[in-house]
Amino acid sequence: MNAVTRRVVIGTAAVSMALSIAACGKAGDNADGAAAGGDTKTIGLLLPENKTTRYETFDRPIIEAKIKALCADCEVKYNNAAQDTETQKKQFDALVTQGVKVIILDSVDYKATKSWVQQAEKKGVKVVAYDRLAEGPISAYVSYDNEKIGRLQGEALVKALGANAKDANVVMINGSPTDPNAPLFKKGAHSAIDSAVKKVVYEQDIPDWSPDEANKKMGAAIDSLGKTGFQGVYSANDGMAGGIITALAKQGVKVPVGGQDAELAGLQRILKGDQAFTIYKQIKPEAETTAEIAVKLLKGEKIDDLVPVKVDSLTGEFKGIPAKLYDAQVVTKENIASTIIADNVYKAADICTAEYKAACDAAGIK
Repeated sequence: MNAVTRRVVIGTAAVSMALSIAACGKAGDNADGAAAGGDTKTIGLLLPENKTTRYETFDRPIIEAKIKALCADCEVKYNNAAQDTETQKKQFDALVTQGVKVIILDSVDYKATKSWVQQAEKKGVKVVAYDRLAEGPISAYVSYDNEKIGRLQGEALVKALGANAKDANVVMINGSPTDPNAPLFKKGAHSAIDSAVKKVVYEQDIPDWSPDEANKKMGAAIDSLGKTGFQGVYSANDGMAGGIITALAKQGVKVPVGGQDAELAGLQRILKGDQAFTIYKQIKPEAETTAEIAVKLLKGEKIDDLVPVKVDSLTGEFKGIPAKLYDAQVVTKENIASTIIADNVYKAADICTAEYKAACDAAGIK
């Protein structure tokens, strides 16, 4: 999962505090008690990492822009944890100490957040779990149906294997064990793959969703199984798929590899024929809904219409968390134009650089 994506230059600002001039409500407007000694003009935004390019390119700017549009005088205090749990704890605690009353949290390690959120709740702080469901008394959760996404991945890999799927051995490279989305992706993928192929012959979870580690594990799988010992590879996201495909190419192996997140590099690999598919999750509605929930919570307004379902935490300790779960879809060479480009995630010019122009032409992307 976590668990997702695009071209971006991420400097040191990705892990340092950045202030975005936005805003929400006036002192005394908050009906849930935030006005009593708390900050009624600030929303905290904590994102987990910058290895996956989606967070800095899409999630952060969309959330900040929506908050500003809804609430012209609120401030967004932003931080990226760079995949470090202790760093994120310090960022979270700092926001609580500063009196921030609403925090959007995309956790590095969902299990670690329980005590943070519990302590924050005692101080009247509302926590909105974004993309990954953190442990603790969360006020709202916005993400995707992650088990369904895993199932879509599994089904797409089986389809890519074609008529030989029943006789195929599959390698599975799963996401980070600290990301609560990762076991849901894995569960969904297994539900589609296990009964449709001969056997899953090698499987590893990859800490931090590291493409380098995925590359190493794929190399180990080839050494263990031989070049013909598997016919397809499940990768939980596009970043790791890149590392996997590099390892396969080094050994002269060509098999279907899937991914997730519709990262620019992943889309280009799909057009070139190196990657079979990705999963496109519309980040904008997820991010904007989260921003709207945060603003309403800061103003003490009801959020019922934005969170139509209830979910339980992964441990089962925290039940009935108000949630909104979005759907996703499989993207292949055939529908990049009608999904990614049509939705203005990327322009054709972004994807069809000189190296990929011929592949774009062949796919009818201009």
